[in-house]
Amino acid sequence: MAKTGIQVVWFKRDLRIHDHAPLSNAAAAGPVLPVFAIEPGQWQAPDSALRHWQFAADSLLDLTQALKIRGLPLCLWQGDICDLLAALKTHYGDFALHSHEETGNAWSFARDLKVKAWCREHNIPWHEARQHGVVRGLKSRVADRDAWEAQWEALMTAPTCPAPPNARVAQGWEAFHHIEVSELHDLTLGFDTTPCPERQPGGRYAGRALWYSFITQRGRRYRGSISKPLLAEEFGSRLSPHLAWGTLSMREVVQSLRRQRKKHGVDSAWSRSLRAFASRLHWHCHFIQKLESEPGIESRTLHPALRGLRERDPAHPNLIAWKQGQTGVPLVDACMRCLIHTGWINFRMRAMLISHATFGLGLHWHEPALYLARLFTDFEHGIHYPQVQMQAGATGTNALRVYNPIKQAEDNDPSGEFVARWVPELTVLPIEWRATPWALPQSLQKRFGFQPGEHYPLPYDFEAEARHWKKMLYELRRTPEAKEASQAIVDKLASQRRPPKRHSKPKKPASRQQLSLFDEGGSEDA
Repeated sequence: MAKTGIQVVWFKRDLRIHDHAPLSNAAAAGPVLPVFAIEPGQWQAPDSALRHWQFAADSLLDLTQALKIRGLPLCLWQGDICDLLAALKTHYGDFALHSHEETGNAWSFARDLKVKAWCREHNIPWHEARQHGVVRGLKSRVADRDAWEAQWEALMTAPTCPAPPNARVAQGWEAFHHIEVSELHDLTLGFDTTPCPERQPGGRYAGRALWYSFITQRGRRYRGSISKPLLAEEFGSRLSPHLAWGTLSMREVVQSLRRQRKKHGVDSAWSRSLRAFASRLHWHCHFIQKLESEPGIESRTLHPALRGLRERDPAHPNLIAWKQGQTGVPLVDACMRCLIHTGWINFRMRAMLISHATFGLGLHWHEPALYLARLFTDFEHGIHYPQVQMQAGATGTNALRVYNPIKQAEDNDPSGEFVARWVPELTVLPIEWRATPWALPQSLQKRFGFQPGEHYPLPYDFEAEARHWKKMLYELRRTPEAKEASQAIVDKLASQRRPPKRHSKPKKPASRQQLSLFDEGGSEDA
């Protein structure tokens, strides 16, 4: 076989074969060589962790099997992608590279620049396809939001790409296959190794099962449950790691959701919940667009007037206590311990963790951001860093959202059940004292065998600290220079979407074909 015409498909955070434009386009152009590069730099980054790799390894197992059914291998290359490209060039001569665009961290951005330079130098075409509603090179002015909305809608309504049924395999692929898929979970790549006993399993099979249970059963209670940590665990979609690693595509989820909204349109609870979930899917792309347009959000405080504030000592007692779930504030500690153990906590509690670290404990946002990134199995760079800065009040444009953990406990864990599960030291206390154990009267301490400060830490004065930082940040934002900087941030990064229109109820029942969960050519009927 001539060593030309090879189509290399580079899998990144898109671990599926359905609705995978690079794979579909490559299969139509010539013999296909699917590759996944296990790059040391990626896994040694400060926001990488064992739980991320384990989810990816699960997903690679599924991907390998899906490709195998279609007569294709998955080459697992351990090393830099540019070294793989050089080896492919030596072996095959000319080839074409296909992949999805990626909005990742500083490491992946620099890596992609190197790939682009290498391809240009060696006259290798690199075809990148869009995976989300993110636009490269967008100026991101508010005036462009109608155009952003239109392109998002066009992408999401376009037909999904079917998995190629009869792809030809590139001969000689074995030379680029370093590791057997069965060995993936045993690799140690330099990442944080904090164990995650109740981590969500990865892979497309698990993602499809989650989606099916959500869209047919669990999702009906979504809207009223997502703020409460116990209920969100059950009635939230839990799709976030699958969207982060691309075992499901955003487009197939959006299209499936719209079909299901027609089916459930006569049920007001379903209608409200699915409308709320649809808004979250749109919000997903909007926040990734922020990082795409302003990569510095990952490492530098966005608003110039707010730089240099707060405590940055990595050994600060407040930071250590926050990381260990030992702040003395029960809901904060319960959320942190849950996150360490499971790799997931609902969105409102994530916001509260950042709020407490930055406002309640006076910590700079960056180290808490890296720590949480390592704990979130569903870590998505483009959502994480903009959200952390917003919740920390570092953008200088949003209203300061200071979450009072006592009120959050009253509103979202009124029975104290969540706190009792993750902070068992407090189970000796009646429900009314679990949110504020430091206030337990001495007359009751002996009765319950509980002494604040001995059986559970006394908290830092988080309410006074939060008042201090809220006042300071508002004062810093009032200067003419700060207001000018705020307007520049709004012009560049403000919302690119308008509120979605409500879908009218269907005039007639949708057909069985319309209600299939995913449009995959009948290959994976749920």
